[in-house]
Amino acid sequence: MSDTAVHLLATEKLDRAAETDPQLVTTVLLELDRVLASRFFKNSLRSRQFLEYIVRRTLEGHVEELKERTIGIELFQRPANYATGDDPVVRVQAGEVRRRLGQYYQAETELSPIRIEVRVGSYAPHFRIRTSESGQVPERIRKAPEVIVRPATTTQPRVVVLLIAVVCLAIVGLAGYLWRNSRPEIQQPSLTQQFWAPALASQQPVLICLAKPVVYRPSLALYRRYSSLHPDSFQTEVERSNSVLPLAPNTQVVWSDMVPYSDYGVALGDVEAAVAVSAAMGKFAKPTQVRIGDHYSFEDLHNSPSVVVGAFNNKWTMRIMAGFHYEFVEQNGEYAIREHVANGREWHSKFDQSLQNGQDFAVVARLLDSSTGQFTVVAAGISGSGTQAAGDFVSNADLLEKTLRTLPSGWQKKSIEFVLHTNVTDGVAGPSRVEAFYVW
Repeated sequence: MSDTAVHLLATEKLDRAAETDPQLVTTVLLELDRVLASRFFKNSLRSRQFLEYIVRRTLEGHVEELKERTIGIELFQRPANYATGDDPVVRVQAGEVRRRLGQYYQAETELSPIRIEVRVGSYAPHFRIRTSESGQVPERIRKAPEVIVRPATTTQPRVVVLLIAVVCLAIVGLAGYLWRNSRPEIQQPSLTQQFWAPALASQQPVLICLAKPVVYRPSLALYRRYSSLHPDSFQTEVERSNSVLPLAPNTQVVWSDMVPYSDYGVALGDVEAAVAVSAAMGKFAKPTQVRIGDHYSFEDLHNSPSVVVGAFNNKWTMRIMAGFHYEFVEQNGEYAIREHVANGREWHSKFDQSLQNGQDFAVVARLLDSSTGQFTVVAAGISGSGTQAAGDFVSNADLLEKTLRTLPSGWQKKSIEFVLHTNVTDGVAGPSRVEAFYVW
């Protein structure tokens, strides 16, 4: 079998396709049903809805209407005047459907007579027929049973909906004009609001995502062995959870004496950063949801704006920032922030023996369209003190706005990385200063 692009129904009306081969539409719908029932789509409601919508709208002859704004309004219930630049739900879902279709056709064991494709740069599906070497259309297409083309879900005639939308937009525009001209002064959004604008414009809550590293603690048997030599010590869970087990440095401990505790493990600096960000969002009446460890996945980051907290303890931070201008690196047990250019700068944290005093560095990244497809802010330090400083930086209006005033004009529509420096005293990070920034 060879893949030959015999028919591209995405460029034809339904009646024209039926005239050339009435069974083509039937075959497309049968293939659509097989794809939607596959393991690559059956557990993703949004991907199923998106693919079925664009295929049926195409077969009905409405391919020219498969535009980002139209899909956002009709399929994802966005308002008629929503900002597609701030809410990339259609672009994200199109990319997700392309990925799942690729997985489906790569895994298929029996070649389908027709292949559904969503090409990059377009939301209109293409239907590619597999023909034999002789150029004949497969028997499964020529003898496919009849299938009725169901219209895509619409609740009102499209012309009426468009007219209503135009009238509403005109009324809103006129009201806004009269309101602006009736006021002597217009209060512009603060620089902090402009920094967070894509998250504030989204209908979804902001996800605040923390890591939960693996944590071990002494087993109950080890505590009891110690208590047998030191009566009345470590008899309760309160004492075991709040006091250090003072074993001598040469005490022999076997691996079974250490037990992983799944309920433990959120870093102090991460928590302080998360609390600061949540409080900042509360000032804008923006809902937040805290996700910790395995309680969120990369798929969750596809659906909501997010603040990803922590660096080397958070795998999503390392995945999102890989290859960025400023990135976190680990080499020979050393942790650093490195400028990803030839002869780039590096920043290393330095602490005294107590690990409570010194200096730390952090990165704050404001990403309009990260690898998640959503607005993402990364607040992460080389150590916990740096993460604490990064959280303070993005939530402290005075500190943030002082820096934003130094950026090139138009930064609101761009992604930004900041490298921060903080002095740490008694384990507490002081106010940060910007060491470097990069705008793109």
